[in-house]
Amino acid sequence: MATDSGAPSKARAWLFFIAPIVVLAAVIALFVSTRGAGLNVEPAVPIETVQFGRTILRPGEIELHLRNTSPQPITISQVSINEAIWPYTISPGRIIPRLGKAVLTLNYVWVQSEAYEITVFTGNSIPFTASIPVATVTPNASAATLWKFTLIGIYVGIIPVILGMFWLPALRQLGSRAMLFLMAATVGLLIFLGIDAISEALEIGGELEDTFQATGLIAIGIVGTWLLLQAVSRRQETIGRSAAGQRMSLAAVIAVGIGLHNLGEGLAIGAAYAVGAAALGTFLVVGFIIQNITEGLGIVVPIAKDKPSLRTLAILGLIGGAPAILGAWVGGLVSSRALSVLFLAIGAGAVFQVAYAIGRKMVWTTKAADEMPVTAFAGVLAGMLVLYVTGIAIK
Repeated sequence: MATDSGAPSKARAWLFFIAPIVVLAAVIALFVSTRGAGLNVEPAVPIETVQFGRTILRPGEIELHLRNTSPQPITISQVSINEAIWPYTISPGRIIPRLGKAVLTLNYVWVQSEAYEITVFTGNSIPFTASIPVATVTPNASAATLWKFTLIGIYVGIIPVILGMFWLPALRQLGSRAMLFLMAATVGLLIFLGIDAISEALEIGGELEDTFQATGLIAIGIVGTWLLLQAVSRRQETIGRSAAGQRMSLAAVIAVGIGLHNLGEGLAIGAAYAVGAAALGTFLVVGFIIQNITEGLGIVVPIAKDKPSLRTLAILGLIGGAPAILGAWVGGLVSSRALSVLFLAIGAGAVFQVAYAIGRKMVWTTKAADEMPVTAFAGVLAGMLVLYVTGIAIK
């Protein structure tokens, strides 16, 4: 009886759900067929925008990747290099559809370390300029290049994170006040990393055209990652592990959060090397090595009273540090601003969720925090100040 009476009710629910969508489609079709119901929907002047992507420099050749982010197709008419009109070839063709990609190739004998500005003119004489601050041969995806970026990721991610974990024996000698201070410092460290990642994402997102909706991309990355890690964390809590097991789970979640953040750092360094800013890349590497040693400390603080095996510690170190290798590969060889914004937002969401989990479980709900609230406050502030000071080496 329940099935017979439920079927019509279910069909009616689907009908009520679909009906507004069908009516909406009809309204849109009417609006389009009547050209805006008499309104002038055509813009007074052409709206044309171009998003530049990867610029590849080879001896005697410049290759420029671009995407049409206009509401309509555009036509490429001319190209100039440092204000001199220059012949070019374009693939797949001069007319680029909306959100379509094209590759411009210029046979041009560029000079090492010189700066260039390439201006692309559309059929409506609207100029779009791409800058090459320091001309140098672009690394390609060879085994040697991948190995170089792998080494950068090892230096930036794996080595400092594992070195920070070597403080574990010293942590076991600390009292409750010192442990509370360090846990609070870890929270401060993660909050600073998250804010820093959002700042970088907004900066890179500002260079994206409106079509990509950088703010929305950042929101999706942060909220999505937060909710995913929150679900994983709650799942771990319901499994019924021991107190030591829950502390290990927390350390693993911290490692994942830090690893996602290091993915963004690898992107920044790889991108710096890819555009020839080797000096900037070197400063970034040195700065991140100094800064990331504190991340290893943050991973082992929750398990300071336990005795994890060396294998477990090595795995945690790789989870926290190895993503920097992937980031260096993507940043050095792909050069996608939209992807960089998304990765940085994912890293921010991850560290914010981890900071919330640590603060909720191991700082503000503990008896030590009730007895020593100033210590918790000082720890958070100290964690943020440490990263601020070490960040001076990077900025």
